[in-house]
Order: sequence, then C-alpha cells, then structure tokens
Amino acid sequence: MRSLWTATTGMSAQNLNMDVIANNLANVSTSGFKKSRADFQDLLYQIVKVPGSPTSADTTSPTGIQVGLGVKPAAVTKIFTTGDIVQTSNPLDIAIEGTGFFQVSMPDGTTAYTRAGTLKLDGDGRITTSDGYPVEPEIVIPEDALEITISPDGTVSAILGSDTITTELGNIDLADFVNDAGLIAIGKNLFRDTEASGPALIGTPGENGIGTLLQGYIENSNVNLVEELTQMITAQRSFEINSKVITTSDEMMRTVTNMV
Repeated sequence: MRSLWTATTGMSAQNLNMDVIANNLANVSTSGFKKSRADFQDLLYQIVKVPGSPTSADTTSPTGIQVGLGVKPAAVTKIFTTGDIVQTSNPLDIAIEGTGFFQVSMPDGTTAYTRAGTLKLDGDGRITTSDGYPVEPEIVIPEDALEITISPDGTVSAILGSDTITTELGNIDLADFVNDAGLIAIGKNLFRDTEASGPALIGTPGENGIGTLLQGYIENSNVNLVEELTQMITAQRSFEINSKVITTSDEMMRTVTNMV
C-alpha cells in the first residue's frame, strides 16, 4: 500500500520541521540570531493514467490519474529579517540598522560574518566578539581612551587622556551579500560565505544600501514566539495525522489478510 510509505515520508518531514522550530525557540534570546524555516516539496508521482490519454475514439482524459508518493525536505532557509533593536547604553554594543554584517577574523586566517554586535575589548585593546575574535578592520582602543564614540557611518573615536577633542581610531566596515540565505551558519553567531551567497561586498555603513550602526543598542533574535508556537502545533498535528494514516492502512491490510 502506497499510503504506508507516503505517510512515513510525512512523519519524517515533520520531524525535521520540529527540529528547525526547536532550534529557533532555543535561540529566542540569542543576539543577532536569524530564524530558519524548513521548505518541503512533493515527491515523484506514479502515473496510472496519463492526462490527455484517449478514453474513446473521440474523447480524451481531462485529468488522468496521478498518485503522489509523499514529501521530502527541499531546504532549510535562514530568514534575515531584522530583530528588535534594544537599548543597552553599553558603548561597545552596536546594532546594525538595515542590511550588513560585521567582519570577524578567525584563528585560521579566514573571515567570518556576524550580526551580533555584543562587542568587547581584549587584553590588547582590540575590539572583538564575545569569543575574542577581532573585528575587521582591526581597531585598537588605547588604555587612556575615554568616551568611546561609534558614529552611524562606523567611525570609531574617543577622547584620549587629558585631550579635550576626540581622536579618530578607525572605521568599522560592513559586509553585504547578494544572497544572505546562501551563507552557512557555523555557530557562535557566525556565518561563512559560499558560492550561493556570493562574495562579500565591503562598504561603509550608510552607503550603497548598507545599513547604519547604532551605538548602545543590540539586535535581538528575530524569532517570533507566537509564530513558532503556532508552527509547532501545526507540525505536531501533521505528524499525528500521518501516523494515523499508517494505523488506518495497517487496519485495512489486516482486514484483507483476514479475508484470505
């Protein structure tokens, strides 16, 4: 019976869907986190009667008979909508208002990208992520720096020592991509570029469509609790219905067996 195997694919699909929903809910408080969505597509069809096949000398079948064989996962897509912007008043908390990613130097010499602007200073005064990975281009804050200011266009400046005017220390550039959904997530709020995302397009915040920076703010996760809970209920009910199909198909087979 086709229904046994068809319902099995439905249960497997909803199991993956629940995995995606669970990860979204687990990261509801993760700064800069971008939710995912599972996409599905139907499998091949067993064609019993081809649409348009002759039914008589003068007529053809208007629809034919095509029996579907189930569902399969097509993709798990990252949704890069902007999360809520929350004020923290921490001078090293930076939110990106609009598109763009911070550039991060990895220990292996490659560059990763992040939306999480919860930045810190390491022992050398470099601006880094929470894991100590330096932000590119590297910016060093002197020990005697006071009143660190980060402007919307990424200019980092501070009052040094007994000076009364600010000194520019560097600029934070942002990276943008043709296809954000093509980035690969590597954990720790970091992404790497791929052929699907295209190469990073580096630019100044506020120019060429790139977002601006907000000092003293962070971007929260873009997970919507109500939406995810609704999706979870839908996935649960779909899983239950598919399991019911298997039970019903088994009962039908039992009936046939008992007739023999």
